[in-house]
Amino acid sequence: MWTFLVIGLARHAGPTISADLVWATIALAASYAVAASMNDIADVQIDRTNGLRDASRPLATGAASVADIRWTAATAGVIAVAAALPLGASGLAVIGLCLAVDVAYSATPARLSRRWAIAPVALTVAYVALPYVLGIVVAHGAWDAADLPLVAGLCVLFFARIILKDVRDRLGDAAHGKRTLLLRLGKDATCVISIVAAAVGIAVIVLAIRPPAPVVAAIALDAAAIGWMLTRLRVTTDPTAELVTIGTAARAGNAVLITVIAWLLLSAQGAPPAQASLVIATLTAIAAIGFLDLALRPERARVAYKG
Repeated sequence: MWTFLVIGLARHAGPTISADLVWATIALAASYAVAASMNDIADVQIDRTNGLRDASRPLATGAASVADIRWTAATAGVIAVAAALPLGASGLAVIGLCLAVDVAYSATPARLSRRWAIAPVALTVAYVALPYVLGIVVAHGAWDAADLPLVAGLCVLFFARIILKDVRDRLGDAAHGKRTLLLRLGKDATCVISIVAAAVGIAVIVLAIRPPAPVVAAIALDAAAIGWMLTRLRVTTDPTAELVTIGTAARAGNAVLITVIAWLLLSAQGAPPAQASLVIATLTAIAAIGFLDLALRPERARVAYKG
């Protein structure tokens, strides 16, 4: 969420660090705590069926009660609103929408998480579009025509990732009647949709930011890495290997976002294309080392997946 906030900020204000950025960061973190808490309450039985009994699921392990988690959500909600106050009416409105989606996603009567076609769209709005708009608020900017294709590309790329989050949970989801997109369409179709969405999202992002050819090449390399991992996921049957493959693809997706941020910041500073390309090539090389280490030696990965 913070990454998309920074992209919105960089698009409108370049390399800007301010008190508003701190407040926005706190507000987003607190809103995420609300989302995670509400989801833990809604999916506690699913988590137990899936064997998720570690520190990340205190309700499933019995380390916390439903009342404890509700208190956490309420406290985080107050913090989110309080942190948004210095951002003015626009910032408060964005955080208010984030909190509304957080609650509607997991709680009755809406419970969007149980609506297989709506759930990934709701998460995309809450985790990408709204943080991006909050970045514009922090920049004291205004939405313009150039924002639409960039946000659209980011949303489609995130959608490609978020529809894979239920791979780990499919046993519990099926047992408790949570009909996710994965269960409705099957793993193979979900992987195909994810591959297509990632390719389309990245293409739209490139068209939106219009970087020089070397930067396009770096992003294309990341896109190829994502495609490689998602193609591998289609034929992978081992549950642990599936999670490692998804995580490795996500790492390549993060590299795309870092490249976008770097280009927006460098171009805002008036950096010559050759120098900007050199910086981004260096970042891409560093990201490639980490990616290849996981892709070629997946058995060394440590799984700590929280979807």
